[in-house]
Amino acid sequence: MTTLSRGRQRLAQQVIDQLRAQIETGKLRVGDQLPTEPQLEATFGVSRTVVREAIADLRSAGFVKPIQGKGVFVADPKVHSDLSLTPVEIKSIPETLELLEFRMAAEGEAAAIAAYRRTAEQEAAIREANRRMAQLIETGQQTVEADYAFHMAIAAATNNRFYVDVLRHFGPRAIPRGQFPTLPEANDRDYLQKVYAEHVEILSAIADQDPERARQAMRAHMMASQRRYRMLAEQQ
Repeated sequence: MTTLSRGRQRLAQQVIDQLRAQIETGKLRVGDQLPTEPQLEATFGVSRTVVREAIADLRSAGFVKPIQGKGVFVADPKVHSDLSLTPVEIKSIPETLELLEFRMAAEGEAAAIAAYRRTAEQEAAIREANRRMAQLIETGQQTVEADYAFHMAIAAATNNRFYVDVLRHFGPRAIPRGQFPTLPEANDRDYLQKVYAEHVEILSAIADQDPERARQAMRAHMMASQRRYRMLAEQQ
């Protein structure tokens, strides 16, 4: 699982880089439909999961857009530019990337420790926080607080107060999308479902008392966010 998790992240980045290059050089033009998922799998020699991660990140960054029942198309950069970040949001990008880097180290270890220290009650608290986030996604409500509660529940399950203190210091602003309300992904259901799926992997590893898998699942979760915000920084 450790090797697979890291490998999947690298492969997703490779697909992102190649599709983005095709868009930026005009090989794929505005309005062009991307190949289907099976075609992309065959072209890049990767799994469907990797393809979906790459498309989700490109969508979050405004390079592509899905059209229900038709497929995924190259987005109009003029439309995307209308969604440009505010000066405050732009200023927040470097700090967000630094925070994600720190959280990757701290929360990766927290997830691993929680996997072997968590009590049944603490596991239930993590599960409940994730269930609450799923409900909010389903009803179209804000999910930042529930997302933060999930990470706080994991910190509590380490039974080490310093992990709790650190995450409490940042508060809900530790969840990046809460700092970027202009971004479509802040309330995008498909994107939030992807975040939820990443949470499920973390929770599963903790429930199975598998520290290394929990560590890597948390790191993969943070790395996915890093990719999205690095692409965002490059567009400013």
